[in-house]
Amino acid sequence: MQTLTDQTSPADASAKRPAKKQAVLEVLGKTRISPRLLRLTLGGDGYSALHRNESADAYVKLLLPDPASGLHPPFDMEALREHSPELLPTRRTYTVRHWDDGNQRLDIDVVLHGDGEDSGIAARWADEAQPGDLIALNGAGGGYSPHPETRRHLLIGDHAALPAIAAALESMPADASGLALIHLEDEEDRLELESPAGVELRWVIGPREALVPTVRALDLEDAEGLQVFCHVERATTKQLRQVLVKDAGIPRPQISISAYWALGRIEDQFQAEKREPIGRIDD
Repeated sequence: MQTLTDQTSPADASAKRPAKKQAVLEVLGKTRISPRLLRLTLGGDGYSALHRNESADAYVKLLLPDPASGLHPPFDMEALREHSPELLPTRRTYTVRHWDDGNQRLDIDVVLHGDGEDSGIAARWADEAQPGDLIALNGAGGGYSPHPETRRHLLIGDHAALPAIAAALESMPADASGLALIHLEDEEDRLELESPAGVELRWVIGPREALVPTVRALDLEDAEGLQVFCHVERATTKQLRQVLVKDAGIPRPQISISAYWALGRIEDQFQAEKREPIGRIDD
């Protein structure tokens, strides 16, 4: 078997890395499902270019060019990197809420926050998108799903993780049990979610800091057979890891835990910091 060190330098390998496949989809519709959550339906022939997977937290990356650039999908990313890196589309990550293979379409839910420039490039695009608009996507990635043999679950998330939690609840068998804790800043953004009768759905409304003492107050002594999904803001995720792994002693393989976002960071900064001490969740 040939190895990288045998045949080429890391720089050469990077240069020869195949471009990520782009799926170009059309905006088919959008629905405001709560005051701050907008559902976009995307579809078309480009659907088959997506790496469809069965993960409950399956995610895609939207490629969003500056409207002033005049660029339209699909994008020649290599040419842009070489000649006009300032025009490279911005990537933003979103969980796939629903897959509809039969009709070649999918739904993504976008949290709307702020106004104008403060709303964020993806939220602004989603709010302004019209049927017929085209969007390029990479993906899908993902790695978490409720284990078929697991019957006890603890799901912890916020507005950004709500689509993944909703998808996970829908995929659980009818005899599953457990608790889903979801933080929202506003009561009016609560949704009706389908879940097994044995899984309690509990909303934590108000400051995100309230999520940590809520988890700390849970009875987590019996961790055997418990599967945990925990994805919130970065600083809160670090505190929750302390509660779940160090204090409660839940074995790390039983926990899917990472930050979905970081307060005061756009996604580019957040992703870059994952390789630095400030971005690490695990010790």
